[in-house]
Amino acid sequence: MKPRALLERLARHFPSSRRSSSDQSRRDREEEADLEAIAAREQRGFKYETLAAATRGFSEKNRLGQGGFGPVYRGRLEDGRDVAVKRLGAGSRQGTREFRNEATLLSRVQHRNVVNLIGYCARGAEDKLLVYEYVPNESLDKILFPPSSASASHSHSSSNSDRSRRAELTWPRRHEVVVGVARGLLYLHEDAHTPIIHRDIKASNILLDDRWVPKIADFGMARLFPEAGDGHSRVHTRVAGTNGYMAPEYLMHGDLSTKADVFSFGVVVLEIVSGRKNSAFVPPLDAEADSLLEYVRTPPIIMHSCTLCL
Repeated sequence: MKPRALLERLARHFPSSRRSSSDQSRRDREEEADLEAIAAREQRGFKYETLAAATRGFSEKNRLGQGGFGPVYRGRLEDGRDVAVKRLGAGSRQGTREFRNEATLLSRVQHRNVVNLIGYCARGAEDKLLVYEYVPNESLDKILFPPSSASASHSHSSSNSDRSRRAELTWPRRHEVVVGVARGLLYLHEDAHTPIIHRDIKASNILLDDRWVPKIADFGMARLFPEAGDGHSRVHTRVAGTNGYMAPEYLMHGDLSTKADVFSFGVVVLEIVSGRKNSAFVPPLDAEADSLLEYVRTPPIIMHSCTLCL
């Protein structure tokens, strides 16, 4: 498929905000019907009541954090499976698009290093939920990067606990995380039925299970890319992602290809090795650098960083 045809397909799925409210309402109903059809075809449909019961009424005690389009809750299904339930924030049109995007894309993939989507729930205009496998160790960033020292509520015992968890992320485990994410990206780019570009690879979108196996998550901004197979194709699109992780040609010109994910992955590798976060990088007093990428270009600095990150 040519880039123009791909853009036309994206335009059909993501209509302009200038459409009339009646047109948008009709399209919303069609999208809900599409989701229900996907769930029925994949046998992944959940009743809202089932997920409400699993999460104890979406209790704050079950809340794991905030996802790309709404809160995420831990739940337990009737068959005993632990799950993570993403709930769309009410009234979020952008969230609705990301919800449909993630539901559609993840129904196509199955890989050890990609988070497993178990099912969906779409009930009316307000209640839209995605159900995933529960990943016990949460996201890589919570283990790799310590909380801000400026947080007054961060107690001494919590700091010790954070250091203990970080110490569990040994060099062999860090290596396995890097290799696992690389395998997941290779699958998305080359082995999936239709190549997928994630567009938001970063530490907070890499989950770790109880065996420290990394799983790429949060496909709300991902895109199908049928022409990615030749390794050179690209398409011009709106920029979406996280500052500090976007490839320069994509950030400045909107030129999207699989290389955008590879650049983001490279940033994550540097973060894993150095223990420093690129998007909130603060250089040491004796260093002149605006980003982690600049900071690690000097070999002695790389070696120094490696000794400090555990």
